[in-house]
Amino acid sequence: MSRRGLGIARCLVLLLLLTGVCMAQAPSPQTPLTPEPDRRGVEQTYLTYPEWFLVFSSAEYADFVRSQPPSRFPFIGHVRQFWRGYAAVDSAIRDKYPPNDEYHTMIRVIGVSTSIEYGLRRAYESLIGRLSEATTAYPATDEDQLAARAAQEYVDFIRLRPWYEFDFASRLRAVWTAPWWGKDPLRKWERKYALTTEFAAKALYGWVIRKATHAAYGEARDTTLAVIDHLPDGLETELPKLTPLAPPDERGVLVSLPRYEPFSHYASVLAQRQVRFVEIAGNRSLILVTALTPRGWAAPAEFGAPLFVEPVMTRPDRQRVALQVPVAALDQALRTLSQPPMVLEHVFDY
Repeated sequence: MSRRGLGIARCLVLLLLLTGVCMAQAPSPQTPLTPEPDRRGVEQTYLTYPEWFLVFSSAEYADFVRSQPPSRFPFIGHVRQFWRGYAAVDSAIRDKYPPNDEYHTMIRVIGVSTSIEYGLRRAYESLIGRLSEATTAYPATDEDQLAARAAQEYVDFIRLRPWYEFDFASRLRAVWTAPWWGKDPLRKWERKYALTTEFAAKALYGWVIRKATHAAYGEARDTTLAVIDHLPDGLETELPKLTPLAPPDERGVLVSLPRYEPFSHYASVLAQRQVRFVEIAGNRSLILVTALTPRGWAAPAEFGAPLFVEPVMTRPDRQRVALQVPVAALDQALRTLSQPPMVLEHVFDY
């Protein structure tokens, strides 16, 4: 090799070494911008579905009993849907993400307890409940109306807070302070017994679960940190709980968003403002989204194959579709799923 060629080779080697040093010092583009304490494993976006299905089930029940007696509600069908949903998410994450044994154990515990509760309610309502229904036109009694209100109040509460914090005791007192005489006394007394049993058992069970949960995990965080590509002007009034946590740079903006049910609303509003998500709780891969769509609706090809599709049993014209959406495409998915007649149900922000 000529002296000139040797000099060029040496320069190339030096350049490669310097480039390697700079690359080693620069953060990987895949390194999450979310601080470590606020990151959650990707598997949890899937594993939160069975918990939220119980919210969806309660909402379906609350809507149903406004006009129809509880004996006609498909309790056993909902038990089946719970376990099918859990099987689907377990299959999706098995061997792909680190095991999360504690979360699996929690899901199985609530699944078994819900299966027992729904089984007992189905048996009771099919026998005793149907007999008392024959004496009245539903929902004629104060107790039926109280039960329907309590069911809706429960749903509104658990969209924001854990179920075991709901005040079942005050609903139990309302059952006993309602008049003992009036139209259709047999139905009134039967409902007093049924509601007393239900509210008392849930109040006691909720107290036990609350103590155990706080002892094991402490108070749950009520925010989710996300990185978005930009922050549009004028969001302060529309999304008052959105808080920027760092100045914007070329990588995006780190923001704090409310967790649980409000996250879906905040994410949808941001999507309508053409904001793209970069990370959600440190996750840049997939996030689970459910929507209620007309029966037979098929997801666009860019969203991939649905994780599962389930009928809404009290609404023959509707189905629940679960989609595994790339975080970077979440804004596009939310804009699509927010178009009537579709209803965005939930974005699983862990």
